[in-house]
Amino acid sequence: MSVGVTENHGVTEGGTGGVTEGVGGGGAEGVAGDVELTTLLVAAARAIETHRPDALARDHYAEHFVRAAPAATHWPVHPRDVPDGEADPLWGRLGRYFALRTRAFDDQLLRAVQLGARQVVLLGAGLDARAYRLDWPGDCTLYEVDRPEVFAFKERVLDGLEATASDRPTAHRVAVKADFRTDWAGALTAAGFHPDHPTAWLAEGLLLHLPGTAERELFAAVDRLSAPASTLAYEARLAPEAAAVRDHPVHTATRERTGIDLPALLDAEPRPDTPADLTARGWSTTVHTPYEFTRHYGRGPLPEPDDALAANRWVFAVRP
Repeated sequence: MSVGVTENHGVTEGGTGGVTEGVGGGGAEGVAGDVELTTLLVAAARAIETHRPDALARDHYAEHFVRAAPAATHWPVHPRDVPDGEADPLWGRLGRYFALRTRAFDDQLLRAVQLGARQVVLLGAGLDARAYRLDWPGDCTLYEVDRPEVFAFKERVLDGLEATASDRPTAHRVAVKADFRTDWAGALTAAGFHPDHPTAWLAEGLLLHLPGTAERELFAAVDRLSAPASTLAYEARLAPEAAAVRDHPVHTATRERTGIDLPALLDAEPRPDTPADLTARGWSTTVHTPYEFTRHYGRGPLPEPDDALAANRWVFAVRP
């Protein structure tokens, strides 16, 4: 399974604690090491979605990640394990939200590649399996940036699967081991990234947990490393969440069943207006609610009172 994968050690393992895809929260025990439970939460949601007849996205690797982490072995990985279906606030509503987000960002990355980008960078890649499950051009390089502990678990699981042709990356995959509070950009360029080539960037679930200063620095680095025709897609929370939202069933069910307190993981600082910052830097930027994509794809979560998902925005930007 490690065929086609290049590893690059961008920082020492003694760096400050990193943040990964939709992350924060306690680490999973045993084989997962310091992989955060919320990263496994997203993987479980993708596993369940994979088995839906109307799946928004399919990720056949997600179930293996969940089952390899002792802290998550009792979590559902199939719709039959969720008796209330989409009415279940955790594995139904929140799970379908993660699936919708996955599909929207999948489509954005594939569009960028169709328009000529041959570098894809996943910032806070977590347990993302896009290098394997999407159909990339043969000359495309996909850089996954995350902490060494995340890759230690991820590669161990992937290497444990049968190494068939279908289990190999469809793009050249480069694992960049770095922390977003250190020089991740230096680690990326050292791994072979070319700043003068158009790039499709993705920060899926990463920014909600970064301090405001780190978020601003990340966007400044992305801007500096982006050639014309580069694209950027990311999830953001541009306004504070209402106090009543903390007791929304999505949050209470997640706390009770997984021990993850999602509101507590959000950085408390005022959030930067990153779409305005990108616009000022010359990017063409659009901001969307998740529900726009529910309407576009014909399935997914719909708005609710005191909605735990209402403050989230998905941002898409292009550098002319």
